[in-house]
Amino acid sequence: MEEKIVGTRSIYNGRIVNLYVHEVILPDGQHSKREVIKHPGAVAIVALDEARQVFLVRQFRIGAGRITVELPAGVLGADEPPEECAQRELQEEIGYKPGKMQALGGFFNSPAYTSEYIHLYLATELEASKLSQDHDEFLEVLRVPFEEALAMIARQEIIDAKTIIGLLQVARQSAL
Repeated sequence: MEEKIVGTRSIYNGRIVNLYVHEVILPDGQHSKREVIKHPGAVAIVALDEARQVFLVRQFRIGAGRITVELPAGVLGADEPPEECAQRELQEEIGYKPGKMQALGGFFNSPAYTSEYIHLYLATELEASKLSQDHDEFLEVLRVPFEEALAMIARQEIIDAKTIIGLLQVARQSAL
């Protein structure tokens, strides 16, 4: 079932992603090409306050061509541990530092064409602690009851995969 890479051509090297075309040998011996976006990975955080309200952010996403509602999230820095990235992103995006972090696992965003792996965390015991946002980041912070966030998924007001997965993962754990 595995494919063997026998050649690679770099197409584009960007600030966050790099695009490659791999020549592969398929399990049956035939040759094919695979386009792959290399991504350093990311984190997404379900930040819950003491009243069981979750922090979300609204921002314009060029790929979707619209404003989306998402969990606080961000790209891993070079050699940055995911938990440290999650703590930094919370401070940058919502202005809080977590007292407690719990890993929720993670997932490949779309493994057919990208290496992006998103690490999920639950952050609680939140304490105000603001860091400056990235210069190219414009967002609005929302604070909604956790059950309302789940209803937003059902109403398709939340359509972002990492947000849906993170919220449903926390809901599943709460139901256990």
